[in-house]
Amino acid sequence: MTAPAGLIPLPFFVYGTLRPGAYNHDRLLLGRTAAEEEARLPGALLYDGPGYPYAVPGAGTVAGTLVTAAPEAYGELLGALDRMEGDAGYERAAVEAVRLRDGGSVRAWTYLAAPETALGPLIPTGDWFRTGPRRPAPGVPRTP
Repeated sequence: MTAPAGLIPLPFFVYGTLRPGAYNHDRLLLGRTAAEEEARLPGALLYDGPGYPYAVPGAGTVAGTLVTAAPEAYGELLGALDRMEGDAGYERAAVEAVRLRDGGSVRAWTYLAAPETALGPLIPTGDWFRTGPRRPAPGVPRTP
């Protein structure tokens, strides 16, 4: 399924359980991507949540992965991510300058905490994987 009419098929910047090696990556992204590469999102802060992190706009940088969906899987993947992330208190947003390892930048979708979301402690490194073991059990199928 291709992108819904009128929607530009942007890649996704993910920073939690959708990153390679994490539970939701294998559950939702495995076999549906054309490319995955390390990336950083400037202008955001990362907070710990109940088994997954939350990003919000702020004066920091969040570590993650830029995921490019396989064209034939884009629409289905977008819908699955919107449902999962919406249930967890996120809103999809287009971010303008996801930084790649080669120094380039791209526009991408990411999921940010909704304004009313109660956030846990700040993750000062901006990297959820560096804060301890982060492979939630199958009972915790959430986050970007």
